[in-house]
Amino acid sequence: QVQLVESGGGLVQPGGSLRLSCAASGGDFSVYALGWYRQAPGKARELVATVTLGGFTNYANSFKERFSISRDNANTVYLKIHNLKPEDTAVYYCNAEPLPSSGYGTIYWGQGTQVTVSE
Repeated sequence: QVQLVESGGGLVQPGGSLRLSCAASGGDFSVYALGWYRQAPGKARELVATVTLGGFTNYANSFKERFSISRDNANTVYLKIHNLKPEDTAVYYCNAEPLPSSGYGTIYWGQGTQVTVSE
């Protein structure tokens, strides 16, 4: 069974930083882009960034300055966040999307990890 498991969330003061991790298992993720979305209370889920195994990244414009996505292998993706702001408070979800040429059609989601930015 495919599983995406996030870790690294928690309570952080404004101006701080953290690293979120996602471990994927049960699928051929070499032909998937792995990425991160977030959903704040009362708001829609939004794209943060994605990365392919070949190192091609795609950031939503509003996240380019303080967010950095990286991928060590087919199954592991990270999101580093710097200078955290209260508006970054959200549930952060790991996501796996098949490349168009892969022939796979299923998008997978993790359970989410809570990030709370507060003094």
